[in-house]
Amino acid sequence: MTFDEAPCSHEHARTAHLSTASAGSERTDRFRAARDLLLELRHDHDAAYERFRWPRFEHFNWALDWFDPIARGNARPALRIVTADGVTSVAYECLAHRSSQVANWLRGIGVRRGDRVLVMLDNQVEVWEVMLAAIKLGAVVVPTYTSATPTDVAERIERAAISHLVVTDRVAAKLASLPGGLTRVAVGAPVPGWLAYTDADGADAAFVPDAPTGADDPLFMYFTSGTTSRPKLAVHTHTSYPVGHLSGMYWNGLRPGDRHVNISAPGWAKHAWSSFFVPFNAEATLIAVNAPAGRFDVLLEALLSEDATSFCAPPTVWRQLIQEDLGRWPVRLREAGSVGEPLSPEVIEQVRAAWGVTVRDGFGQSETTAQIGNSPHLPLRPGSMGKPLPGYRVLLLDPETGREATEGELCVDLSGERPVGVMPGYLDDPEKNAATFAGGVYHTGDIAHRDADGYLTYVGRKDDVFKSYDHRISPFELESVLLEHPDVAEAAVVPVPDPIGLSVPKAFVSLAAGRPADADTARSVLDHTRRRLPPHQWIRLLEFVDLPKTTSGKIRRAELRRARPAGDGREFRADDLLGAGTTLAAPGMG
Repeated sequence: MTFDEAPCSHEHARTAHLSTASAGSERTDRFRAARDLLLELRHDHDAAYERFRWPRFEHFNWALDWFDPIARGNARPALRIVTADGVTSVAYECLAHRSSQVANWLRGIGVRRGDRVLVMLDNQVEVWEVMLAAIKLGAVVVPTYTSATPTDVAERIERAAISHLVVTDRVAAKLASLPGGLTRVAVGAPVPGWLAYTDADGADAAFVPDAPTGADDPLFMYFTSGTTSRPKLAVHTHTSYPVGHLSGMYWNGLRPGDRHVNISAPGWAKHAWSSFFVPFNAEATLIAVNAPAGRFDVLLEALLSEDATSFCAPPTVWRQLIQEDLGRWPVRLREAGSVGEPLSPEVIEQVRAAWGVTVRDGFGQSETTAQIGNSPHLPLRPGSMGKPLPGYRVLLLDPETGREATEGELCVDLSGERPVGVMPGYLDDPEKNAATFAGGVYHTGDIAHRDADGYLTYVGRKDDVFKSYDHRISPFELESVLLEHPDVAEAAVVPVPDPIGLSVPKAFVSLAAGRPADADTARSVLDHTRRRLPPHQWIRLLEFVDLPKTTSGKIRRAELRRARPAGDGREFRADDLLGAGTTLAAPGMG
């Protein structure tokens, strides 16, 4: 069943857009020229890297200068939301029309340019309407996931100096204790004391901005996931994400008319990446699938029934998908991507065998857009995350000397043509900003290796890579081998103290469904790793656990480093199960 909930007729949408077709056409043309160059050179990564230059603006409003012009007279779907009840489809011109209504209504209830708006919505039409409306107004959006607790919300309101809230009715019902003085809008059923979002239905759809939008004006504030520390507040501008995500479009391989599925919840930067700017920069259709937790069959059925051409998901989802019989869903994907954490070669191979499509790794952060990636026609190197994407010059700097090296911290060169997609900084954190941008580069905090042909391989976070018997250990390398074992669903490797070697690798393993967490399984997994790893990388301890994660699905390795054995018989020593095997020695000593 398909529903069309677009609140406009196509003729009404076309009439409403006439008022916003104005001086922005030159900006539209410049943005389109940069976009089209990347589309033209999609078959030649190196040529795209050499020829692409970021379009730069004094004033730029992506919603008015790009989205509204491509939506004018455009009845193709911008958005399709798949649920158990059917599909909601919204045309480009109707989404532009509705967002102008919402922008006028929000302005009428007091939202002004520069005001900070906390948005807590699910994957529902209103999240796209509100995002576009806020951009048109010049308001600053602070996206937050709907599972945030009232305590989390109160902290974010204080730290980000929030003036307005737009949340689901379910969330609004839990926020009775918030301080006064906030504009409160509830989306869904009426909530006492909150304005009803449906009041926007009667607003004028001819939106006129009150002033030009500065290209460097703040647009988003994202709380980082906080896997190792208190979440930081990354600021993005009206160009750093809207224009900066041209690099992500190139990595994803999207083209006009594509049908793109992205797995991400609103509130996380990846939602802005691949559920907003990337597909709409490409003039593609975004398909959001709202499947019940754990129902990967619903997602797979949607990929098939919606005839998706592109699919992007975090490694957690890919690892869970290969637990299904993928051959039952003969999808017709042209592109598949993974970003957030490195994806093991084993997972990539299983997907390729089932669907004939290669899952391509990409690398970026909430603080930037996509920096590095295996673009669609770049020859793939197993285990590599690809090459720097157009618009980014990436350096590897030795953490001790600061000099360029074949292995070192990934840094983005900010000299000369500063990449548009790098944030200007963290909010109200001069000490962190000084460290992050020290030496004229942006420090990612990640370690990588570069081969002779310029391909980059992820090694790990600076805080994750450790020494054992004077050998550098990359947890990712060990985790990739663990994931090749059929009993292992997910794994994380961290250092634990050792009286001789300083530290040794310990694996925390989440098992595939139905596999017993016993000594026989541990023996099998450890034997598998010993046969595939050199002795200095052998895993010395293994514990079966439910891995702790952030709400965005990243494993909390800092929590694992602090963990003590649970004492429930699920921790095993490799030497007890397999024997010592060999005596480790430092490099050059044996």
